[in-house]
Amino acid sequence: METEMTLQGRRMEPGALAWLQSWIDQNPEWSRKQIARKLCRRWDWVDRRGRLKDFAARSLLLKLEGRGQVRLPALRTQFRRVRPKVASLEPWEEPAPWTASLAEIAPVRLEQIQAGSPAAKRWAFYLDRYHYLGLRVVGENVGYLAWDRQERDVGCLLFGAAAWRCAPRDRRLGWSSQERQQQLWRVVNNTRFLLLPWVRVKHLASCLLGAVARRIEADWRQRYGQGVDWLETFVDRERFRGSCYRAANWEWVGQTQGRSRQDREHQLQVPVKDVYLYDLKSRRSR
Repeated sequence: METEMTLQGRRMEPGALAWLQSWIDQNPEWSRKQIARKLCRRWDWVDRRGRLKDFAARSLLLKLEGRGQVRLPALRTQFRRVRPKVASLEPWEEPAPWTASLAEIAPVRLEQIQAGSPAAKRWAFYLDRYHYLGLRVVGENVGYLAWDRQERDVGCLLFGAAAWRCAPRDRRLGWSSQERQQQLWRVVNNTRFLLLPWVRVKHLASCLLGAVARRIEADWRQRYGQGVDWLETFVDRERFRGSCYRAANWEWVGQTQGRSRQDREHQLQVPVKDVYLYDLKSRRSR
């Protein structure tokens, strides 16, 4: 018997999968991207500014295909766009390490990244070259480049959409599965945080996290038309201790299970990560 299920925040009622497969089969000329966009229009699947949630739709379709519940057309690899390489800084010579106290470089400022700006080029170069995960920007995001009183770049941050599932976070927020689907937009994920390797300033990391906490709600609302109540992040325990997050009053809420979101067979092992949350609501009420 076919039962109702929920994927990517969409409730799939009995009969929906059969309809979806029939609809795909009736339009063999469509690419996977076209299917996702047309599905968004048919289901009125949009964000709070009325933009199609085609990234979420593509993720749903891939999950259904991975479960063997739909058949998608073959990937049109000849038409796939190659992700452009991050432009290098020319000329570029890595600065010599320098040490200072936080007071000596204050005030430290954050510049929100705007596509095509000189700051955006430097920000992307630093993350691509010096962050162990490189640079990957997908969907909704807000980035920041930090610089000191002498206008020296000192750090980079990137925030994006929250993880779809995270048991420690959901327990801390008291969310049921349905509540998570309804309220996940209130959480934003700190996906990248980099202090430039030649900068040696004690307490700089927690200072930057504090500066972000004071402004990201307004920045996110201005860009996407909705506010933010919580920040989350995942810290690789094999690489970092998470001290700067604790110093900036982020709350440790648990650990991941060491499985990738792409691990459909529960066999792919990835590093266990500590999960931290920051309550922006409490900050606003002070």
